[in-house]
Amino acid sequence: MPKSPAPDTLLPAVTGDSLVLARRYDARFAPGPPSTPEPPEPTRPPRTAGRRGNPYARLFAIPGTRAFTAGNLLARLPMGMFSVSAVIMIAGSRGSYALAGAVTATGLAVTALVAPRTARLVDRYGQARIAVPATVIAALGSLALLLCVRYDAPDWTLFAAYAATATTPNTGGMSRARWAHLHREATPENAAALHTANSFEQAADELCFMLGPVLAAFLCTALFPEAGTLTGAILLLTGVLIFAAQRSTEPPATGRTDAARAPLHSPALAALLAVFLATGAVFGATEVVTLAFADDRGHQAWAGAVLALQAAGSCAAGLLLGALRPARRLGRRLVLCVAAMSALLALPLLAATAGATGSLPLLACGLLIAGAATAPTMVTGMTLVQRLTPASRLNEGMTLAVTALLAGIATGAAAGGWTVEHTDPAHGYALPLGAALLALLIASAGARRFGHDEGPAA
Repeated sequence: MPKSPAPDTLLPAVTGDSLVLARRYDARFAPGPPSTPEPPEPTRPPRTAGRRGNPYARLFAIPGTRAFTAGNLLARLPMGMFSVSAVIMIAGSRGSYALAGAVTATGLAVTALVAPRTARLVDRYGQARIAVPATVIAALGSLALLLCVRYDAPDWTLFAAYAATATTPNTGGMSRARWAHLHREATPENAAALHTANSFEQAADELCFMLGPVLAAFLCTALFPEAGTLTGAILLLTGVLIFAAQRSTEPPATGRTDAARAPLHSPALAALLAVFLATGAVFGATEVVTLAFADDRGHQAWAGAVLALQAAGSCAAGLLLGALRPARRLGRRLVLCVAAMSALLALPLLAATAGATGSLPLLACGLLIAGAATAPTMVTGMTLVQRLTPASRLNEGMTLAVTALLAGIATGAAAGGWTVEHTDPAHGYALPLGAALLALLIASAGARRFGHDEGPAA
């Protein structure tokens, strides 16, 4: 078969009276009409941080985060020990749960006044510069309480010594401030990472309040009554020293913060603090009533374990929440979480009043289930605090939330102590239920305000 000329072969052709050379036309090589370019192969959208791997593994892949978290966890463990240790130590020495509840309530009330000022100093001068001396003062206050109980000092000295622990820095708030600093850019990835960090921090809180009471009850009953307070003071000081040494992740000091709007000037934040106040009353009343209930039934050594189950339920719920996508309408989620907490707190009351004497194992199961609503409530509330607080006063805003919690815990502890002294401890579980319903009422009234003011901190 003869070969056809190549497309570039020149052939003679006549045009008018001229002989020219022209390229041979071949339809196979004709350019034809311009064709529409084929669309590029569709590419998959980049996988978001919430879908790729373990969000907690990504969170701690940032250099320095594991070190400051380890120190912070060590410093936070005593937060679950101090009040239980004080109640067991004072009630065992003085024979009065009312006195023990009043002493812890006084210390928490003083903390509510001192903690925001300490946090303001932390924002202004830096975490390491303020947290270490503040912790030293608090540790000395705990040791003073121990000595006053040990050597049978007058009752008023117990109040004074416990009040000195009010300088304890908000280690949880400082840790959350570090996460906010590391993920400060407004991107979806950072928003998801901050949600995971807040969930982890709440789970860490619950873990400390789960292990703290167990450790405190064990030390106070197995060794000597003051062992829980002594161990807590040592752990607090050691943990803060380790935490403060991690300077690479520390947010920069802001200097004077007068130019930024004070957190309390936000009506939405003020309403949110009222929710934290009522929620704190749930925790304080539950703790004292559970200690008295177990003691009344002859199982004081199991009180810490029963309280730990409530924290375990909350810890598990917090870790699960951190793996989910962050909520867009935080105000609405807060109302739903508080409603769930209110409904589930009916279980401990039913368990404690079941039959003639109530059932401690049944109570433990009720507290475990009720705890599942605690972490979602706190994570949602703390995320709202971060969005409603100016960035330069973030530690102060979060400390105000913790302060409101402490004030509520103090109120709940005092009310719980009075109730168990004058009635059957089983009926004391009506107090946390009532406080949760009050929190639900406040959250429902402020839901629109939360949504209106919600947004990145200015």
